[in-house]
Amino acid sequence: MDYNFYIFFSTLLAILFTTTILAVFFRAYKSKSDEKSTNLPPGSFGWPIIGETFAFLYDDHEKFVGERMKKYSSKIFKTKILGEPTVVLCGTAGHKFVASNEDKLFAAWRPHSMQRLFRSSYQKAASTVIPRISEMHVSRAPGFLRAEALVGYVGQMDAMVLDHLKMHWDGKQVVEAHRLSQLLVLTLATKFFMGLEDHGRIDKLVDLMDTMMLALHTMPVNIPGTVFYRAMKATQAAREIFQSFIKEKRAAMASTGNKVHDVLSYMISTPDPGTGKFMPDNEIADKIMGNVAASFNSPAMTTTFIVKFLAQRPDIYEKVRLEQLEILKSKKSGEPLNWEDMQKMKYSWNVALEAMRIIPPLQGTFREAAKDFTYQGYTIPKGWKVYWTVSTTNMNTEYFAAPEEFDPTRYEKTSLPPYTNIPFGSGPRICPGKDYARLQILSFMHHLVIRFKWELVNPNCKITGGMNPFPVDGLKVRLQAQPLPA
Repeated sequence: MDYNFYIFFSTLLAILFTTTILAVFFRAYKSKSDEKSTNLPPGSFGWPIIGETFAFLYDDHEKFVGERMKKYSSKIFKTKILGEPTVVLCGTAGHKFVASNEDKLFAAWRPHSMQRLFRSSYQKAASTVIPRISEMHVSRAPGFLRAEALVGYVGQMDAMVLDHLKMHWDGKQVVEAHRLSQLLVLTLATKFFMGLEDHGRIDKLVDLMDTMMLALHTMPVNIPGTVFYRAMKATQAAREIFQSFIKEKRAAMASTGNKVHDVLSYMISTPDPGTGKFMPDNEIADKIMGNVAASFNSPAMTTTFIVKFLAQRPDIYEKVRLEQLEILKSKKSGEPLNWEDMQKMKYSWNVALEAMRIIPPLQGTFREAAKDFTYQGYTIPKGWKVYWTVSTTNMNTEYFAAPEEFDPTRYEKTSLPPYTNIPFGSGPRICPGKDYARLQILSFMHHLVIRFKWELVNPNCKITGGMNPFPVDGLKVRLQAQPLPA
């Protein structure tokens, strides 16, 4: 190497290193100064730059939050996660405060990893704050996610669930319930949102989505070997599948007079309310991919853990089966489920609620402070992230007697206080797909318990902690076919 170039390169590295160190210390000093001048909540920012991110992502979530509630405050504490100063609002009071002030004090915010995954190259400079008008674009799509519109979708969903079980469960001795739950929810979601029924593409998307979900809440380090790198590769492959189908959809709509049958056709034919312009295909692909992903992970996790708990509790399985058999007896042979049938599945839905209480499919979600505000006597500065989490209420003995026990009857015995078990969130940003998810879960439970009894191949299967719990090695179950009623 040329000596002069070596000196130049070494000096440049030294300058860059020194500048980085000075910047870190300046930010740390400024942060300390800001803390002294502002009445911030108690807590710790942890290590420089990374804060307490690794404990937040990889420790048991209930333990991470619970330890800090004991150490600092049971109502609120500060931390630094995913590169952001963050306050955690705890308990029902915290949940209520967020839900009651969504449009006054908070803006929706997604972690940087999630934003990069669901944002193609044309949006690189976009903010991680989600404009409210864009956020509601799909949920306001004419009737797609409203209960009155879903009434007509129940029969089709019922038929698809039954076809899935006949294809992937019937005649099998052992199945991997987690993978099949993912396949089922994605088959339903791509049909509902897009009109996609190509099993080959759906199978590919299941594997790609599974890889993407592992990086939703992680450090966005895009270098080979990292979870985020693999997820970015999977996202690009998934985006290509979506874009290819969007072109097919446009051509089909052009030949049928632009009729709106699903969310994708609505997005193609309707301008973005934020800009007033029709969206290009790459933007539609990102948005529809985000919607499909939202309807993929949590329902698949919930379905998986319902299978797990029913295997562990044969007494509860029998009660669910009895309820579903009563509904089946009221139907004609081959008659699909309808909306009224779903309203009769009260015990089955309590089982689902209890599964989501003990193992929440999503531990919590983020907001951004839209302006300075005060909570519990402390100041939360504008731009700070606000995190609310179900782990501060779901296992709280104040609300749930013997919270570690799986007891669906607890929802029959007493009326729980608001904001105690809220798997779909609450307030203006409550999950717009909650009724859709309910139909999906109950349709699956109905046909599963009627057709099968099962046991866990590995009763001690490991469940990960962190934001999105899942069975590390899958959930294999040994099936026993049940005689179908005449």
